[in-house]
Amino acid sequence: MKRLEGKVAVVTGAASGFGEGIARRFAEEGATVVVADVNDRGAERVRDAIGGEAIAVTADVSRRSDVEGLVYAARSAFGRIDLMVNNAGFTHRKGDLLTVDEPSFDLIGAVNMKAIYLSTLAVVPIMERAGGGVIINTASIAGIRPQPGLTWYNASKGWVIAATKSMAVELAPRGIRVNCICPASGETPMLPMFIGKDTPASRAEIAADIPLGRLAQPLDVANAALWLASEEAAFVTGIALEVDGGSSI
Repeated sequence: MKRLEGKVAVVTGAASGFGEGIARRFAEEGATVVVADVNDRGAERVRDAIGGEAIAVTADVSRRSDVEGLVYAARSAFGRIDLMVNNAGFTHRKGDLLTVDEPSFDLIGAVNMKAIYLSTLAVVPIMERAGGGVIINTASIAGIRPQPGLTWYNASKGWVIAATKSMAVELAPRGIRVNCICPASGETPMLPMFIGKDTPASRAEIAADIPLGRLAQPLDVANAALWLASEEAAFVTGIALEVDGGSSI
């Protein structure tokens, strides 16, 4: 039997990168996936690639009305939500902390932090009535080992780790497990923002700082999310799982 057979999963930021990898991997293991992203064409592309009963929903996860609409669409289509993956993220371009403008700072907070608050308000009552569920948040090794030039992004991911642990303790009596994943820099559309000038040399420099010698791939993160979502991790909650090739050591 597939590991997520019969489960309904909502994955945000699923039009590309780690989110797309998670959506595809969950579907391979039997989940019915709600592909959510502010990029409607990207979400539709991933939905079409997954096939089956998957649906695409356009949602800006920093807006309460959009998050509530996303949850409503998932419940209307499938009647339940078993797995909530808060993967959507945003960063500022690598550089001096004084050069990050206020709109960028606000967007980092809205997408990386507020979105988790909004989805929690929307999905926890649903999961509680169903007897439990799983929430997975995408954090970063930047929340464990801050990277110079990414101060405000680092801080937001440290918040995700702390929120995950606190959520796990508070929601455990309701049968809801909460964990987060902390990837290293990966092959995603956001990579150029993290490394400044995107060149083969700059990518090689980032990879050289990772003991296993390469960047994170979407499948690396997807496989970690799959384990956390499955019954194999039934006694695992409140962890920040480092999927980083050893770079946080």
